[in-house]
Amino acid sequence: MNNIFRLKRKRSQCPSYQRGISKPLVLIVIALIAAAWFYLNGSGGDSIKKKAQLKTAEVIGNIAQRNMPSDVAGGFHNIPIELRALADNVYQASGIANTHLITTSEGSVLFDSGISIQAAKQIKVLKEKQQGELTHIILSHSHADHIGGTKFWREKNTEIVTHLEYAEEQRYLSELEPYFWTRNRIVFPWLPEKPTTQEMFRYGGVEPTILVDHRDYNFEQGGVKFSVLSTPGAEGADNLSLWLADQKILFSGDFFGPLWPQFPNVFTMRGEKVRKPIEYIQSLDKLIALGPEMIVPSHHEAIIGKDNIKAGMIRMRDAVQYVHDQVIEGMNAGKTVYQLMDEISLPEELALTQEHGKVSWAVKSIWEYYATWFHFDSTTELYPVPIRTIYQDLAELASVERLLEKSQHHFQQQQAVKALHFLEIALAAEPLSRTQEIAALGLRLEVLEYLLERAKQTSDNNYEKDYLRSRINITKEQLESP
Repeated sequence: MNNIFRLKRKRSQCPSYQRGISKPLVLIVIALIAAAWFYLNGSGGDSIKKKAQLKTAEVIGNIAQRNMPSDVAGGFHNIPIELRALADNVYQASGIANTHLITTSEGSVLFDSGISIQAAKQIKVLKEKQQGELTHIILSHSHADHIGGTKFWREKNTEIVTHLEYAEEQRYLSELEPYFWTRNRIVFPWLPEKPTTQEMFRYGGVEPTILVDHRDYNFEQGGVKFSVLSTPGAEGADNLSLWLADQKILFSGDFFGPLWPQFPNVFTMRGEKVRKPIEYIQSLDKLIALGPEMIVPSHHEAIIGKDNIKAGMIRMRDAVQYVHDQVIEGMNAGKTVYQLMDEISLPEELALTQEHGKVSWAVKSIWEYYATWFHFDSTTELYPVPIRTIYQDLAELASVERLLEKSQHHFQQQQAVKALHFLEIALAAEPLSRTQEIAALGLRLEVLEYLLERAKQTSDNNYEKDYLRSRINITKEQLESP
């Protein structure tokens, strides 16, 4: 008997289109016209109501995607939505996040449902391949680009399969959505000012019917054996993978990240709960033992070749283990977290791209995972009085001119972060003349542009680059404002 937690199914209604899209107004008009047309003219197959929703979603999705700049979100939104046949019974709809359909003689199974604004198009691409009812939707984890299409795909008897931790992950991401949204807009300025309130596109609301714990969940359908594996770690506590043993195909969601192979996002600067490094290592061991011949991630194309896959997974595992062990050793030797961030790097034989996850950030995350936020460096850490509260006093003592000179000196010595510290103090001075402000902002712009170029030449981490670009843009605006 499978070791699962089966939940009482709640009767769900297809989410109805709600008025209230305030920006842009034309979007409302087009969407309502599309919905009305399908209510009046739809027939056969799905309900007319659902057809109306899908058509509305397609129209809104097209507008939303056209409004996104071409060089954001890792370029995922530039990937066309098209059908890819990965095996005789395995199909992928590509896009910002991939959606996968596995067909059997007794119905079809979906792995990940993509982002809501692309769901209508991905359904159109995959529906012609679907055989029978959609019996299961398996969600790799609770991020919006993997669960957003669930409400469009779900049928009357579809089982929604998630990790045991899924509900908790969805809960805190929903409750903290305004906070995380504000953070995300710093890195991704193309996001709307506020999260959508439209039922079809809003985050969350997915109620699982089957929960999978560490003992996994296995079922057979139409002669195809499905193993839903608990693989928590680099993309959160609720990560699931799907293993088709007979075909040696592993559906990984975001477990490996968007690049292959890469140093994983043990820490994400977007902001989420701390991720557990040893848990991720154990999950990697579990997947290495399977010997997959194809990995199907939920971003980008499939990875093929048993030897290539094994070597990549081992390198990722050993790299995380190495960083973890170096942090432990350094902590026991009495080194500070900042010393370890500066000192620890991957040896040549474990070198991995850091475009997504960054080693120095993982060092700090691991340090604080074990020892929390109090570093025992300063008594002031214990109290709600950050050092910024004395910046103005420091500026009065040192004078803005002297602070700028010191900042310039450190910048010339290629100590850019020290230069930024002095600039932050200088900009906190009151009163601050416009001449002084322009001098400080001009130097800050130089320092930030230097850090951006250094990031490109070293880790090339996308999050670091996007954050620095946002600070550069803010600095330019401040320089141009009266």
